[in-house]
Amino acid sequence: MLELKDFATLSRKETPFWYYDMDLLRATVDKAAELARRYGIGLHYAVKANVEPRIVQYISSRGFGADCVSGNEVLFAAANGFRPEIIVFAGVGKSDREINAALDLGIEAFNCESVMEMNVIDSLAAAKGVKANVSVRINPNIDAHTHRYVTTGLYENKFGISRHEFDTVIDLLKNARNLNFIGLHFHIGSQITDVRDVYSLECRRAAEIVDYFESRGLKVDSIDLGGGLGVDYDDPDGNPVPDFETWFSTVDSCLRRRPDQKVSLEPGRSLVAQCGTLVTRVLFVKNGETKAFLIMDAGMNDLIRPALYGAYHKIENLTAAFEGREDGIQQYDVVGPVCESSDVWGSGRDLPFSVRGDLMALRSAGAYGSVMSSRYNLRDIAPAVFSDEL
Repeated sequence: MLELKDFATLSRKETPFWYYDMDLLRATVDKAAELARRYGIGLHYAVKANVEPRIVQYISSRGFGADCVSGNEVLFAAANGFRPEIIVFAGVGKSDREINAALDLGIEAFNCESVMEMNVIDSLAAAKGVKANVSVRINPNIDAHTHRYVTTGLYENKFGISRHEFDTVIDLLKNARNLNFIGLHFHIGSQITDVRDVYSLECRRAAEIVDYFESRGLKVDSIDLGGGLGVDYDDPDGNPVPDFETWFSTVDSCLRRRPDQKVSLEPGRSLVAQCGTLVTRVLFVKNGETKAFLIMDAGMNDLIRPALYGAYHKIENLTAAFEGREDGIQQYDVVGPVCESSDVWGSGRDLPFSVRGDLMALRSAGAYGSVMSSRYNLRDIAPAVFSDEL
């Protein structure tokens, strides 16, 4: 959390900025790493969640692999402490240039998402005289009960291989000269909070599909169940560390696997969301006939999740808390400065009486925050501030 003892220092900084609680990051990452060792589960950090070098370097130092979805993410991961042999390259649209660079680097595996992609990787690997390790991303046709924009495991979408293609894929992998099949990859969505029910179903479905591939002559050495563990956006201080125990124990108890099969997960949001806060300042208070607006200096260009799909972030008035004026609750629409009607942080939010210059916090913003920032309206990119550097 953002400590009020640091308020005086933070209040002098130009806003907006990203504040990262490094003690919480370390506690979260260390907890996941400890449980992974206990349950014999490998971990690949989903790099797309946050690419602040200090954060990524700490995660890599704890023995995590990297889950990458672009060629630049692969190169970035390798440059920030992840060994190439534990970097996997997923994503539906890998260019020839990206594939060639990953082959040259010697990554752990490509997670392949279409028949044509496998053929292209086979051809490019042949031209280099090498074999490419590949996993096949499967659509297990499971509804993760989350937002439709972050559900990825249904039968027909742009991600992964569906059941009607299984036999085609198996024949291709048996005959490809430059592909080395190592396993199956699954991912059903993000921000999953119904942990035991959803992941137990994924484990059962994964075991059935593993059996199908092996019954047709392809040994499955690796089972990657993807990521998606949710965090508590409503009460970040009450639940700062996600429920890794339930996630890992569910996989351990529900996935049927051989002792020689490698099992891995891909946490991203769950590692970094709660340690990050977007700190912004009230530029103007605008009183309408029926509502009051707080106009902030941070906008959808900084954190696009609320504008993109209505995501919720807890909003706090740090100045009011510091000054002890948390009474006099009023209702505000909290909005940004970008020239778009969707640039809204929250409508009808109950907050202490707020004035121009108050420092505000948008909580749980460490995942899919700074990494999705843009310079729309030619606004500046907000810098990072780390708790242990104040």
